[in-house]
Amino acid sequence: MIRFFLCSALLFVGLSHVQAQKKSELIDQNQELKYKLDSVSRIVSTAQHNEKLGLQRADELQVQVTELQDANATLMKNLNSFAALSSQNSENINKTLATLKRKEEQLKGITDGVASNDSTAVMILTNSKQVLGENAKVGVSDGTVIISEKLDFFFADGVGTNASIESRDWLENVAKVANANPKSIITVASLNITGEMDIAIQQATAIASILIKDFGVNGERIIAVGQDGGLRESLQIKFQPNYKAFYDMAKGNAKN
Repeated sequence: MIRFFLCSALLFVGLSHVQAQKKSELIDQNQELKYKLDSVSRIVSTAQHNEKLGLQRADELQVQVTELQDANATLMKNLNSFAALSSQNSENINKTLATLKRKEEQLKGITDGVASNDSTAVMILTNSKQVLGENAKVGVSDGTVIISEKLDFFFADGVGTNASIESRDWLENVAKVANANPKSIITVASLNITGEMDIAIQQATAIASILIKDFGVNGERIIAVGQDGGLRESLQIKFQPNYKAFYDMAKGNAKN
């Protein structure tokens, strides 16, 4: 009888141990799934944000294209009208040819502007490599030159808003690139993986402030933004052409 009770007790203890072990495994699996869910949620959030920006940019470009197409359609309509009356009124033909020449010059101005923007990007890229070194993290995307570095290079453990002393030499070199290319627009973007946009914006603002106050970069050229970095943290300084000035120039030419 005693042996029976001992066996039963051992069996009960063994079953309890197995159940505890399974419960622990389920808890671990649940935690792992939670981490994966959080990661996927951040990726989805980033994709939605990028999609929104892309749609906004597409809308802006579509408006510009429509206005230029309307201007060109008006020109072609006038040209056809003048051509039909050329036998009756040579003066109208001369006016049409003059208008066509002016529009060609306007289109050439737009083309030259695009080429100038591309040339500026190449110049900034080359300048960045020369100042920051060949191993600098510099790239080009859609005409925008992006200089980046890990977030914890500027802020301890990637948090806080006080830039480290070690990062100042790097920022000074970036300021040299900025001041050597005064026509570009600069965006300072802090990307984090926590989704805390308030802190990200404060960090970007702190870096922008150093570039302006300590190294003489024109503050009217700089925009500070916070972004969800998805699965990576970094601080990016982006140089891009002044698209608004270019669009205003093209729009003004089209109206003349």
